[in-house]
Amino acid sequence: MTVLELRAVHRVHGAGQTAVHALRGVTLTVGAGELVAVMGPSGSGKSTLLSLAGGLDRPTEGDVVVDGTVLGGCSRRGLAALRRRRIGYVFQDLNLLSSLTAAENVALPLELDGMRVRRARRLAQEALCEVDLDGYGPRFPDEMSGGQQQRVAIARALVGQRRLVLADEPTGALDSQTGEAVLRLLRSKVDGGAAGVLVTHEARHAAWADRVVFLRDGLIVDTSGPLDQPEELLTTPGGAG
Repeated sequence: MTVLELRAVHRVHGAGQTAVHALRGVTLTVGAGELVAVMGPSGSGKSTLLSLAGGLDRPTEGDVVVDGTVLGGCSRRGLAALRRRRIGYVFQDLNLLSSLTAAENVALPLELDGMRVRRARRLAQEALCEVDLDGYGPRFPDEMSGGQQQRVAIARALVGQRRLVLADEPTGALDSQTGEAVLRLLRSKVDGGAAGVLVTHEARHAAWADRVVFLRDGLIVDTSGPLDQPEELLTTPGGAG
């Protein structure tokens, strides 16, 4: 079953001679139980693709469909509800609320969607345990290291019944061992029936994916997978090398 579909999506920022074509007619589908890694050089459109898939931005042309819902037809309130219920997003800059504890940050989307506070906090504590932060629930973000904050953000993205998990360089502030544990969690969530999109510049992280898509200048220039050596995408014809 297809969970995410991009249909000939274009995203243009600005107009005229200063227009930036972030995506140029990208078509992509991601099914339930599938993890797709997106690779490419800086400025290739990776983060734009993720923002469109998460309903944080709208395409200039084309359609983005999540779990059967065409995002372009949703109101702002409808998009917010979709993100709370069905989309988990790990941001590069984390987007944790400094005035909330780790448990409160993780529980926030559940509580905003009407879940009772006690149940939401229990699920949040369980999610924190899964990212090896048992006992960190009462701490505020400024009382935690960058790596610990990143794991809180990952717990927030994975908590609840998310159908689509989007991760933008989710292991950037983590040591290699913790990074591998996070990817294992993401893989587990996908194997449980979610669809996942992982933006990464690390070939060893892309090796966790079922398929690797390579972007350059807003275009999908290559796709393959799963690969034992995702570095191949950097050197094969159509790649960045």
